[in-house]
Amino acid sequence: MAPSGPAGAQPSPAEPLSRSIFRKFLLMLCSLLTSLYVFYCLAERCQPGSGPVAGVPGRGVPAGPRELAAWPAGAQRKRLLQLRQRRRRGRPGPGYNSDQDEQNPGLAASPGGSGAGSSVAEAQSGTLALLLDEGSKQLPQAIIIGVKKGGTRALLEFLRVHPDVRAVGAEPHFFDRSYHKGLDWYRDLMPRTLEGQITMEKTPSYFVTREAPARISAMSKDTKLIVVVRDPVTRAISDYTQTLSKRPDIPSFESLTFRNRSAGLIDTSWSAIQIGLYAKHLEPWLRHFPLGQMLFVSGERLVSDPAGELRRVQDFLGLKRIITDKHFYFNQTKGFPCLKKAEGSGKPHCLGKTKGRAHPVIAQEVLRQLRDFYRPFNRKFYQMTGRDFGWDE
Repeated sequence: MAPSGPAGAQPSPAEPLSRSIFRKFLLMLCSLLTSLYVFYCLAERCQPGSGPVAGVPGRGVPAGPRELAAWPAGAQRKRLLQLRQRRRRGRPGPGYNSDQDEQNPGLAASPGGSGAGSSVAEAQSGTLALLLDEGSKQLPQAIIIGVKKGGTRALLEFLRVHPDVRAVGAEPHFFDRSYHKGLDWYRDLMPRTLEGQITMEKTPSYFVTREAPARISAMSKDTKLIVVVRDPVTRAISDYTQTLSKRPDIPSFESLTFRNRSAGLIDTSWSAIQIGLYAKHLEPWLRHFPLGQMLFVSGERLVSDPAGELRRVQDFLGLKRIITDKHFYFNQTKGFPCLKKAEGSGKPHCLGKTKGRAHPVIAQEVLRQLRDFYRPFNRKFYQMTGRDFGWDE
């Protein structure tokens, strides 16, 4: 017979069941916390207390400059591109007006992607800033020297898609307006670059500045020069359209074009006309640089076949052909190609509202007289460059 009282009491069936459920709950909770911890580490946001291996790709600890140097080349490039995208600040925003570059001798405070106003000091503190400071500021190895309203802004925006191109966003105007400030000042405007990257800038007014060829040659005789040219008649109308948007009270295009309308005498002192005399402006450049060190880009083909022109530019700069057809789409509204993905962004990017303005209607007789005027200069330019741009067809 079983003893009575507390000493002989039998455990209730519910008691072991509740303990079992509690143990299962603890196991599930521990499993959930472990899973969260693993995902946290995979997201590179934790530093395990067991002493992580610093600088190893994918191990959770951001690599510093010394550790990064030990990574495989492919891993280095991938990591640096990720960091560049995170810190991209200089790209012109929606309100950026690139026309200001051609008028304003100063520099924008935060030019695009790798602009003159950007600074590595603006990057995130800690390891990221240390890593980005590993690069150095160099004088440009390539410069887009012209021409105004030829398509220089579009070319620069397209080139910045390339991971080996670092460019000042705003126009420095060093060799025409700020030469007295010295090369150290000029170098300090440049973005930091890593080994294998090219530093670039663009200032279209250099092409028509008489002192610019000698000054650039004095900086480096090896500088590569890019000139974006466009039908001088169309370019002159575009130039006038830009001025008209800022000064609506200026005289008509026709009245500014002719010194003597009845005699059909063109006024070559007007800058809109004078810039289009490409052969005349090219002569002093060829006294300081060999023709093979200059590339002439068609502004028309930059619109109709951007990938084709970018292929020539990449070859000229010694870059791998990374920018291809897949990077562009044609915007029917603006009448220009746009980037499917801009530098440092996953969003499409088109040039600002100031690009693609509607041109005023010009009398056909005025256009004919201008084409007759430019024809001999165009043909000489074709001979000098070895390329027929087809403006006289």
